Amino acid sequence: MTTVLFAAPALWAEYETELPKALAEAGVAAHVVTMADPAEVDYIVYAPSSPLQDFAPYVRTKAVLSLWAGVERIVNNPTLTQPLCRMVDPGLTEGMVEWVVGHTLRHHLGMDRHIVNPGHIWDPTCPPLARERPVTVLGMGALGSACAAALRGLNFPVTGWSRTPKPGCLHGEAGLRQALATAQILVLLLPKTPQTENILNAETLALLPHGAVVLNPGRGALIDDAALLAALESGHVGHATLDVFRVEPLPSDHPYWSHPRVTVTPHIAADTRAHSAARVIAENIRRGEAGEPFLHLVDRVRGY
Repeated sequence: MTTVLFAAPALWAEYETELPKALAEAGVAAHVVTMADPAEVDYIVYAPSSPLQDFAPYVRTKAVLSLWAGVERIVNNPTLTQPLCRMVDPGLTEGMVEWVVGHTLRHHLGMDRHIVNPGHIWDPTCPPLARERPVTVLGMGALGSACAAALRGLNFPVTGWSRTPKPGCLHGEAGLRQALATAQILVLLLPKTPQTENILNAETLALLPHGAVVLNPGRGALIDDAALLAALESGHVGHATLDVFRVEPLPSDHPYWSHPRVTVTPHIAADTRAHSAARVIAENIRRGEAGEPFLHLVDRVRGY
């Protein structure tokens, strides 16, 4: 059985050892390579930034196993007829939880005014308790649910919103308006789809409480940038901490870099780590060989 890794060359150094090791632990005998005759490839381990865009020659391939949580770059590829599985990696989830919790606490506690205090201002104003700071998470998939659980563990009252009905979550347009109305801190963890692009726009930003904080570690296209900048200028949005952008790296002349109420982090909120991701890939290959359902199979209609 042949498994091909299509990704940036630097990733091969990470997966060259980890993937065969994980496959062996899963009891799967597989030959892992970076090049092979398409007609002989059983599984493709894939980064959407890979040059591979034509999947038609891979007639024997049983599944394309993405290394990324987001699949918007590949899901609409007309040559992709094989099952597509997205990455749901415990390490990626942990990293996202740490970023979201860290920046939520940063804004909740008002840490910036103490860390950068050139005027040496003694301001003993205490923040409210976490239970008095409502947080809303848009997107209650694996990442959003994990972040919501961690924040609830710190006593933040968390409202979750999902595009489709889920237990304990708001959904739909009315639910979105309700979720935004109380969001002193708003976390965006939706996938990028035609339905979610620009979900945070002038109309929805206006629903937030005055001075709300926006955290976006999800997808850059979730935000109408011009509308967010206008809301920041007016003070309606107190701060935006952004990890993802429509163009990456973020151009050096983009207004976000110089805006005093914007923090830019360079797409570091969550990363796929070879050690844990290789085990997710190996389990899916084991399932494919055993005739069992794949994990994290992408719904082509919904786009994630």
